[in-house]
Amino acid sequence: MQPGDQVKVSSSVVIYNHPQHRGEAFDMEGQQGEVFNVLNDWKGRPISPNLPVVVAFGKFRAHFRADELAAL
Repeated sequence: MQPGDQVKVSSSVVIYNHPQHRGEAFDMEGQQGEVFNVLNDWKGRPISPNLPVVVAFGKFRAHFRADELAAL
């Protein structure tokens, strides 16, 4: 996945920090967004984050694993 790719959340991912559902469980499955960044290095050093793909849903951004997303 590259920044700018359109993706859809393909598996059930429950978050608690969605702006419209703050503090409540919200399932992101089926939501569509754009890959904002793929985290693989920090200050030139390789890293291995648990949730490396940052997806933007308008102003809201969330982190996902690559297997939780499907390209459109």
